Amino acid sequence: MKASDILNETYSALSANKVRSGLTMLGIVIGIASVIAMLAIGNGAKASIEANIQSIGSNLIMVTPGAQRGPGVTVSAGRGSAKTLTNEDSDAITASIASIKAVAPEVSGRYQVTAKGKNTNTQVLGTVEAYTTVRNISVDSGSFLTNQNIDSTSRVAVIGPTVRDDLFGLESDPIGETIKINKIAFKVIGVTTPKGGTGFGSRDDVVYIPISSAQRLLSGDQYVTTINIAAATAGSATAVQQSVNDLLMARHNVKDATSADFTIMNQADIVATASSVTSTFTALLGSVAGISLVVGGIGIMNMMLTAVTERTREIGLRKAIGAKKKDISRQFLIESIFLTFIGGVVGIALGTFIASVVQWTGVVSTTVSLSSVVLAVSVSTIIGIVFGYYPAKRAASLNPIDALRYE
Repeated sequence: MKASDILNETYSALSANKVRSGLTMLGIVIGIASVIAMLAIGNGAKASIEANIQSIGSNLIMVTPGAQRGPGVTVSAGRGSAKTLTNEDSDAITASIASIKAVAPEVSGRYQVTAKGKNTNTQVLGTVEAYTTVRNISVDSGSFLTNQNIDSTSRVAVIGPTVRDDLFGLESDPIGETIKINKIAFKVIGVTTPKGGTGFGSRDDVVYIPISSAQRLLSGDQYVTTINIAAATAGSATAVQQSVNDLLMARHNVKDATSADFTIMNQADIVATASSVTSTFTALLGSVAGISLVVGGIGIMNMMLTAVTERTREIGLRKAIGAKKKDISRQFLIESIFLTFIGGVVGIALGTFIASVVQWTGVVSTTVSLSSVVLAVSVSTIIGIVFGYYPAKRAASLNPIDALRYE
């Protein structure tokens, strides 16, 4: 039987009952569209999170206080809130370790900030001039903190755009205005450029003040909550991290690494962890959407079995005039594959459209990858073969005499 004859016969058979064929394909269309859209959302979320992590700094290494995990311990004790790191630790890192671009200690906490009768509860971060280099912070108007501000314990502040909007109104100019942090007055000298939110909170909803002022007026001690380090190059980050670890262990008289009272994370570790989580999330979304593909496949099997029953006399006639089992089997199998293939193509178009709509609304970033499209086409074809095999085999196994007698 020629390929053209098979295609013509397939078209005739499926177009004989257009509504039923369309409804059968609808299950595949919905399944494929769901897979494409869900994977696009998952991939987009992964790319967005990784980009946000990269935006917090270049070749970043963060040292936080608190005991590391030891044998049998599942939660790090006091990580981030313990008081084990000092300004002297930061100075020692700057003075002793090569391949470092900049070091910026910080003291952070949440405080009530007021100005002109308005208030907001936000993160107040005491730091140094090098913080802009380490964490990729730029100033939109005014200026950032200087070493002179730190040395003189100045009561000056640089605010993020969200804080500006909350306290002074949208797109206002707060330079020279006064804000009160924990009832202590600070003069606004700058506003940072908008960066958006990250997995570490919004970098726009922050007030930056000199670290000396934060320690003296707010925290009341000389401890720091994080030491941010920018390695000179990505290739040197691992060596810098090890050198920082060795230096702090020696300074803190720690002999056993599992008893260290600090934790070191680098940007690559954070990205790898986030990628692992988002990959699992994407796989879960794809798996849930894939269930509808199985349902669509069952619908195709049901339709093909119905078609075998309806066309029993036709099958018997074909066998009577010489058609072989493989010809009958091939005919019904191609009809099944044709249904799933057309449904897959329509589903890809629909899924891409849905992903574009989600992207346009700004709810979440989406990315339709070539691999997800290839996967969708492959899965739809496999479903056509798998769920069309049994009806095709059943049609090919009919006895021609019994088939011709079928009413």
